[in-house]
Amino acid sequence: MTHINHIIVSPYTGTIEKIFIKKDSYLYEWETLFLIETLEGSLKEISIGASGTITSLNVNEKDKVTINKELACLEDDLLITGSD
Repeated sequence: MTHINHIIVSPYTGTIEKIFIKKDSYLYEWETLFLIETLEGSLKEISIGASGTITSLNVNEKDKVTINKELACLEDDLLITGSD
């Protein structure tokens, strides 16, 4: 069986304000994973266009992150979902 893992990285430098997922939880496509406050003070939602199980969670709320910091890993369930 094919396994596809997605490494979710931060596109921003800032602080993790909220984590909406837990390790071993199921994630739906485009569901919000994290809320990051950028250095400029804006809040940015992080999501991914894949569904599956969170296999690792590498940050906690209030952690400082930089661009490309690994936040979590998702094992894709390879189900095609979505709408027009």
